[in-house]
Amino acid sequence: MSRGKEIYFKAAALSLPLVFLCFIEILLRFFNYGFDPSLFIKDPDQQGYMMMNPTASYKFFSTSANATQGNRERFGIVKSKNTYRIFVIGESTTAGYPYMHNGSFHRWLQYRLMHQYPSLSFEVINVSLTAVNSYTVLDFAKQIVNYEPDLVLVYTGHNEYYGALGIGSTSRIKGNSTWIKLVIKLRELKLVQLSDRIIEATAKLFGKRIDKRENLMKRMVTNQQIPYQSADFNRGIVQFKSNMNELCQLLSKKHIPTVISTLVSNEKDLKPFISAGKFSAQKQYANGKKLYVNGDFKAAKTNFVLAKEYDQLRFRAPETFNQIIKKLCKQYPGIYLADTRALFEKNEVGGIIGKETILEHVHPNLLGYAIMSEAFYQQINNRNLIPAKKQSEMSFAQLLVNMPVTKVDSLYGAYQIMMLRSGWPFNEPITAYNRGNSIDEQLAGALAVDRITWRTAMDELYKAAMANADKQKALKVTEAVLLENPSQTSYYTYAGRLGFELADLETAEFYFKKAYDLEPTRGNANNLFLFYFKSDLPEQALQYDDRIKRSGQQSYLDAQTEEILKNIIKLKKEVPSNNINELIASYYHQLRADETAAKYRNKNSR
Repeated sequence: MSRGKEIYFKAAALSLPLVFLCFIEILLRFFNYGFDPSLFIKDPDQQGYMMMNPTASYKFFSTSANATQGNRERFGIVKSKNTYRIFVIGESTTAGYPYMHNGSFHRWLQYRLMHQYPSLSFEVINVSLTAVNSYTVLDFAKQIVNYEPDLVLVYTGHNEYYGALGIGSTSRIKGNSTWIKLVIKLRELKLVQLSDRIIEATAKLFGKRIDKRENLMKRMVTNQQIPYQSADFNRGIVQFKSNMNELCQLLSKKHIPTVISTLVSNEKDLKPFISAGKFSAQKQYANGKKLYVNGDFKAAKTNFVLAKEYDQLRFRAPETFNQIIKKLCKQYPGIYLADTRALFEKNEVGGIIGKETILEHVHPNLLGYAIMSEAFYQQINNRNLIPAKKQSEMSFAQLLVNMPVTKVDSLYGAYQIMMLRSGWPFNEPITAYNRGNSIDEQLAGALAVDRITWRTAMDELYKAAMANADKQKALKVTEAVLLENPSQTSYYTYAGRLGFELADLETAEFYFKKAYDLEPTRGNANNLFLFYFKSDLPEQALQYDDRIKRSGQQSYLDAQTEEILKNIIKLKKEVPSNNINELIASYYHQLRADETAAKYRNKNSR
């Protein structure tokens, strides 16, 4: 056999296993085996929209039992005109735990921006997940760049050690970051997914089962003690710095404005989980408590921060992470800093973060999430990242009053935290709690044990509010559902009608206009026509009737009604008098707008 043929046959022999593996991969794909690793999929319930893939997290977890799912926030496959698209990436805090829906910081921000820039449609898509870290955040960022983002918001860092693929997690893969990223990529292959399932099934046969009675925090931790300045401690810092640097480099190069937040955690009101070795977390914490009571807040803060640093159970990010974040924001063009920590400190006595804004170790309460949204908003506002003029200004104080977070949301969050703190690593007994029998408490309780969905809870809350003629509460619930479904115009119409019935004309006009802007249909134009007509604004009413005609659709107005409205407009421009008021009142009476007619007759009786 010639030398050339020998080389050929050896190459063919070596390639046979590869050909066989490729054949198996194709076969598995043909039969749709395994999971889809894509971040987004087409929404099966609403044509023309994308949503976060429920299986997007699977490639980061060594077992599917621990894999988590995120929000279902839609965005258009084709980006519409006047649409501003914001992607939000991070961990459980970024997702809004324990409130998850309108308690989360991105919903506070969405509500505020929507009201300040009514000419824009905001798509705010939160792809954050519980129990992940910077590996997931970086991977998602690499996919997000392909979906026309106008802005990316990032809050991550607390899960760096125990989140999926973290140094101390059960899903840790030994090796450097290059190897870990390769494994993440390989898990997108069906063949690797099959081998993972075989390994997982084999482990179960030998008794290595995931105990789902344990909370996810406990299931994810394998190394409970990571001492300060130890090799694993430093590996976590290197891992975070490397991944965040790559993320910033990518988004800056793509010219995608990005705001990254500093991290906050409970310093004052959380005792260290594990104190051991030469760096005593407990000693620092005890000193901090004494100094705090004595009013020496500066020294107390130093001790509290050291107690957090020395705590060997690393559920709170080291101080170095905030330094890394600040440095990266200075280093890369288009990467901006939201100093959430500084804002939290302004809202705490002595600048020491505690239970006033944090629920347990890292998750904010409702005030905390509002403050977090303010930190991001300040950067968006100061950097002029939104290419439109504000039509109004909603102050932070107004936001706190207006934000549609229902009592059900608030109670649900309280129940979730109560259950979390009863397990490891808090191990706090559940205190006696009289839940009460109000509709809010019943729905929150059912929601907390997964007996109903959030949407069902809101539907029932709305029905109860309307049954009790509590239209203010019904409006709040409608606004809450609207934030969850910002592309569905029917909720804007409901909110507009409730606003009008409450004599809240500003709210009514805002929502009727939003419905028309999203869908300039004959019905939505007519809603605006009726609103302006009943609000004694006939000129604006006729403008929307004209829009109906210009669109080639049939007007709701007959010639006589249109003529009467034009007469009212003329009379309103004249010098007011009893005769003028009486004429306007008679015209409104002819149009069966007796409330408006009475308004003009009352002017004559003064």
